[in-house]
Amino acid sequence: MTSLNTVQQALQNRGPEALLLDEDGPSFSGQDVLARAKGVTAFLTAHGIAPGAPVAFALRNGADTASLIIALMSAGYVAVAINLQAGDRAIEHALKHSEAQAVIVQDSTVSIVKKLSKAPCFHRDTVLDQSGDTAPVALAPVRGEDIALLMYTSGTTGLPKGVQLSHRAMVAGGRNTALAHQLTESDCALCVLPLYHINGLCVTLMAPLVSGGSVFLPPKFSVGAFWHQIRDRACTWFSVVPTQISYLLHHPEPAEPVPSLRFGRSASAPLSPDVQRAFEQRFDVVIIETMGMTETAAQLLANPLPPGVRKVGSPGQAVGNEVMIADDSQREVERGVEGEVLIRGDNLMSGYLKNQEATAQAMTDQGWLRSGDLGRMDEDGYVFITGRLKELIIKGGENIAPREIDEALYSNPAVIEAAAFAVPCEQYGERVEAAVVLKRNAASDEDELLALCQRTVGLFKAPSRIYVMDELPKGPSGKIQRLKLQEIVAAGGQSKAS
Repeated sequence: MTSLNTVQQALQNRGPEALLLDEDGPSFSGQDVLARAKGVTAFLTAHGIAPGAPVAFALRNGADTASLIIALMSAGYVAVAINLQAGDRAIEHALKHSEAQAVIVQDSTVSIVKKLSKAPCFHRDTVLDQSGDTAPVALAPVRGEDIALLMYTSGTTGLPKGVQLSHRAMVAGGRNTALAHQLTESDCALCVLPLYHINGLCVTLMAPLVSGGSVFLPPKFSVGAFWHQIRDRACTWFSVVPTQISYLLHHPEPAEPVPSLRFGRSASAPLSPDVQRAFEQRFDVVIIETMGMTETAAQLLANPLPPGVRKVGSPGQAVGNEVMIADDSQREVERGVEGEVLIRGDNLMSGYLKNQEATAQAMTDQGWLRSGDLGRMDEDGYVFITGRLKELIIKGGENIAPREIDEALYSNPAVIEAAAFAVPCEQYGERVEAAVVLKRNAASDEDELLALCQRTVGLFKAPSRIYVMDELPKGPSGKIQRLKLQEIVAAGGQSKAS
């Protein structure tokens, strides 16, 4: 596993065992996907699209989708991930900015793409079926530094940026996940996160690819089907985001033991310690909190599996890459001191496409990536995230981390989702407000939640308002968008508030 340098090599390294497991269709081995890569090359070159060109995919989850994505990268194409939840403006930008030479679609996505792009659309099943009938060709040589994936950030502040991830970075991202979670050929992952997001693609797809394991790919996340899927497919681990953990926790599904399951993994946003403890107690499954970014090919921090020490509230230690806490001059600070989280390793992006200025701002001269996250590192190397540089609430000159208020709200068992955010204030510059989603028929109300926050974090940090909403705005990974909440409140958009 450590000698792998490209996605193509990772496939060639596989044996005849199953790699991709579908809900209804056949499974695929690494050799099956390699054969598809050769056929896809023949199909695309017949349409004038040579290896090295960007080819977008606008597809929902499934084994066929996963095989096509891996085949594109293995054949030397730049796979351009189209976030189907991003909205027309962001999708149109990604297709145009990437200069995608073609878009692979399916019945449920073709209408979205055709109204936003002039690039030719090829149906996924047509590509796979016709490529199987086309005389296969030799795969083009691929180097570790060649770009394998172009994935656009969620773009909460302006147009999304195109993150370029090389073959080396993709393999390193999968390897870092496999190392942290001790994955082997006997492990089977459940993938319920979209493959057009880095968590689904790099964690639950690339990690099994490089470790010899397999992955089961239902079409989407279903609260009601989740535990049945794990039991039926004997899955040994899963990766989800905190909002999914919260919804599973509040679903009336009986908490029955799952013998095959080794652990669950949480990433993409901080996990409330109260939610983590409640989930583990109810379902008797270890939850490993982690941290990742698109720019780091997913995972950059992870807690160890038992009997290693898991520190609740921390996304863990660096595994497979370096992490440093730095001051404003990118110099390392002492343990326990807050600073910006910086990352260095093979899993880093090659830069933002056509955006040298943003790349220069994100990367230091020493090769560190600036995460934009604030945190501190303890004496054991565990990192504790204290906030986002852009999300800090500065009230009367005092920095307030939204996560502190979030955790106070999550301590109420009726709260499913919570997010604190800043609102302009003449007296303090900014004041704290928050929004929550409550369990159906919950007795809690704004007054009760305000009192809880005042007791937990004090009057100064406590929100001045708490909006009870049907849902909170989220990005493609399920991360709650605080800045979007600011916009909704500023526009008076409380139609979803009770």
